[in-house]
Amino acid sequence: MNDEFDSLEQKIEQVLAMCGQLRSENHVLRDRMVGLEQQNQSLVSRVEAARTRLEALMEKLPE
Repeated sequence: MNDEFDSLEQKIEQVLAMCGQLRSENHVLRDRMVGLEQQNQSLVSRVEAARTRLEALMEKLPE
């Protein structure tokens, strides 16, 4: 009976360790996602600014 409890205790400790590891990994991934979303927004803004400048230049070209 003690062996069964020891085995169960080890399994519970493994699950707890895995939960901690997954929680940590999840935190890292969320931080990375926030950074990538900010980078994406910056790139979208830069593309929009470039498009606006290009359209303005195209209007100045003679036909």
